Amino acid sequence: MATTEERLQILKMIEEGKISAAEGAELLRALDTKGERNQPMEPMKGSSAPRWFRVRVTDVQSGRNKVNVNIPMGLVNVGIKMGARFAPEIEGKQLDSIMEAVRSGQLGKIMDITDEEDGERVEIFVE
Repeated sequence: MATTEERLQILKMIEEGKISAAEGAELLRALDTKGERNQPMEPMKGSSAPRWFRVRVTDVQSGRNKVNVNIPMGLVNVGIKMGARFAPEIEGKQLDSIMEAVRSGQLGKIMDITDEEDGERVEIFVE
């Protein structure tokens, strides 16, 4: 079952115009069904599982954030498909390496790409 925090994050993304209402509804629907699937065992006491998949796009010259989206880990598959619209240069091997890092439980920054042509830096974190 979805936590209140996850639902509020999705509603905030809709309010800020980061995602459409239809995309938000799809994310909320995915949250509701994630509890119905077989879940992995809870992490051992004292350890914490990653909770957020974060994508940050900044302007190289000014350093200002263009996009800063936090997606609950339970929605990573849906979120990556939606995020691919914002960063079409991340595809193929790069997308596979992102998914592998998520599946393996890697924490921290998993990708850092600078697109000199568009003047953008894309960073992807698992937190």
